[in-house]
Amino acid sequence: MDEPILQFFNYRHLPQELQPFSAPFSEMADWVITMLPRNPERTVALRKLLEAKDAAVRAKIYKED
Repeated sequence: MDEPILQFFNYRHLPQELQPFSAPFSEMADWVITMLPRNPERTVALRKLLEAKDAAVRAKIYKED
């Protein structure tokens, strides 16, 4: 099954120190695709998971002023 959104869960291009903060979201995205039927709510779940992954990586690299 083709799932274009999964491309955004790739993390191997990230610096080594950021990969552990992104990898669990990739695993969860795979789980969502495997366990849930394709429907609009699954798409919402994947989009929100993607937002959470992006926020987690940004939280790791966040610098105080």
